[in-house]
Amino acid sequence: MFPDLTRDDVFYLETGRLWLRWPRASDAGAIAAFASLPDVARMTAGIPHPYPPGEAERFILKSRIGNAEGSALALVITQKGGGGPAFGLVSATLSAAREVEIGYILSPAQWGKGYATEAVKALIGVVFGLTNASRILANSREVNQASRRVLENCGFAYIDTGLDPLPARGGLHPCERFQLDRKAWASSQWSRQMPSMMHQIHGESDLAALVVAASTQDPGI
Repeated sequence: MFPDLTRDDVFYLETGRLWLRWPRASDAGAIAAFASLPDVARMTAGIPHPYPPGEAERFILKSRIGNAEGSALALVITQKGGGGPAFGLVSATLSAAREVEIGYILSPAQWGKGYATEAVKALIGVVFGLTNASRILANSREVNQASRRVLENCGFAYIDTGLDPLPARGGLHPCERFQLDRKAWASSQWSRQMPSMMHQIHGESDLAALVVAASTQDPGI
């Protein structure tokens, strides 16, 4: 789905306040810190709670494999300028119907600052700018009105509400479904402002360290 440009871990996006880059082994502690919080996990389909040991390492390795294969693009959200830990995640993946589905989570400490909207808009630009996707899908739990506002701020249109499977939440739950088609995105003012796509240089030990860490853990959920 994604081209060679995104399949190298030196790829990252720059927005006004953020850097969005491939997850690294060194991000495991930061990811676990916010993904393990009940207020974060309960709004997602796949984050288990309690958060198992090694889950962040497994997630990072899986994300890096998907990124390298071009079947997905999962990026951590960090403050522009470097130095600070990752405080969120944003991803575009293929759904069961072979359509692009977008997802995102943020640390509660960063809620209400517009970071999710900023990161999602950047990823939307990459999906429509670098792939032939005709639309992007997104789901939000009916009780998560903050997530709905993010999607609406990014131009998504409400489709309907239904019961969707949330495996980590133990069954079916009411979710609101949204879509953003290419035509609607192209007509938006911010579609003309593609995010900067850059390369960064860092050590090559992250993936090797991650493989070692993940191999010592029990199988993930």
